Amino acid sequence: MSGAAEDDSLEVVEICAGAGGQSLGLERAGFRHRLAVELDGHAARTLRHNLVKVLGYKEKEAEDAVRIGDVADPEVWNPDEHQNVDLLAGGVPCPPFSIAGKQLGASDERDLFAWAVELCGKIKPKALLLENVKGLSGNRFIAYRQHVLDRLQEYGYIAEWRLLQADQFGVSQLRPRFVLIALQHEYAEYFHWPEPHSNPPESVGELLRDLMAKGTWSKKKLDAWVMQANSIAPTIVGGSKKHGGADLGPTRAKAAWEAMGIDGKGVSDGPPGPKNPRATGAKHPMLTNEMVARIQGWHGEEFADWEFLGGKTAQYRQIGNAFPPPVAKALGIAIKCALRKEGDPHPLIETSKVTLDPVYKILRDRKRPITIEQLVVKLAANGTPLEQPEVERRLVHLGHDFELIKKQRSNGETTFLLGAFKAFLGQEDHQRHELFAQHRARIS
Repeated sequence: MSGAAEDDSLEVVEICAGAGGQSLGLERAGFRHRLAVELDGHAARTLRHNLVKVLGYKEKEAEDAVRIGDVADPEVWNPDEHQNVDLLAGGVPCPPFSIAGKQLGASDERDLFAWAVELCGKIKPKALLLENVKGLSGNRFIAYRQHVLDRLQEYGYIAEWRLLQADQFGVSQLRPRFVLIALQHEYAEYFHWPEPHSNPPESVGELLRDLMAKGTWSKKKLDAWVMQANSIAPTIVGGSKKHGGADLGPTRAKAAWEAMGIDGKGVSDGPPGPKNPRATGAKHPMLTNEMVARIQGWHGEEFADWEFLGGKTAQYRQIGNAFPPPVAKALGIAIKCALRKEGDPHPLIETSKVTLDPVYKILRDRKRPITIEQLVVKLAANGTPLEQPEVERRLVHLGHDFELIKKQRSNGETTFLLGAFKAFLGQEDHQRHELFAQHRARIS
């Protein structure tokens, strides 16, 4: 399928596009890229290359479609030029929400999730698709998610979060991703989340058998390895520029890889054999980038021909940070059907009636400070009772993402008043600009 040749294609603007995992999936679903913006030069060049090689764009079209730089920099692109595009999509940075990090959320200079929601309100796409790590679905970010739903409701969208796993869509890897989809009212009633595949994906052993066979293992040893690698992969991580070269994950992930007969401490130049000295004599083989890409979903007739540019470590980061193309395609098809009003409509759930965090809801609507004891009483009266320790915990979480104004009364009681959202929303004077400039070389 050529992205440039489909006359009935819908158009997408993609932010934080990476090396094209989501891009390829959306193209296969019937979306053509009006624009894709990516910070990393290697990933952007990979995307441009494959728009031409795989998706049939002309050289000039691909050059114009992919912009390299900070997506929030007005010098890189002008959102006003893309009003009412069919779809705004992106995989904004994960570290602000990852359980492997500090979960700074709105206080992290890499956080662009809230900015992307404001961008949606500005350019008014028919649909919005944002994906991130599972950590965003946790209790730490209940108020953050509530704020996102509230803002999208104000902008005229029906929005819903869902935790999806890549193995539900034919990818030989667990890879949970927390996905937000929002559509304008006239399309929202036609949106249905994609159904998981009925059959499980191939095991890592079966998936990689032919690639491992390119080495010098005997058939007996290859068969034994395939039997050992008889499960799907743990979540592949792209790694951070702060932490050196390619690495298949933290300690628990490395143990899972070892149980499958794979050394997770790095990435190899080739399959086991004398032409790959690093693997000679090792207990288990390392994966190659080609193998990692296959596990990530670049496999099969629609997805296998993608080429990654740059050195080995740069390629690995592009692959490991990607959204699996088959999952992106499944979501893209569901969104396309909604935008074309295909299928049976269903009753809408108004986001204004969805309450994720009743503490945030009370504070958001108050102009006067309130004590914890008063919060407990009000929550009970509203039909959402919470014990005081839980209210205190939620206030701590709120303080990470919002200005939480605390004052001491003369009787010793502490009162709370909700202030501004700390996240970067595009403000010219936000601390994000200075911190981003300082740390840009280390931002993946």
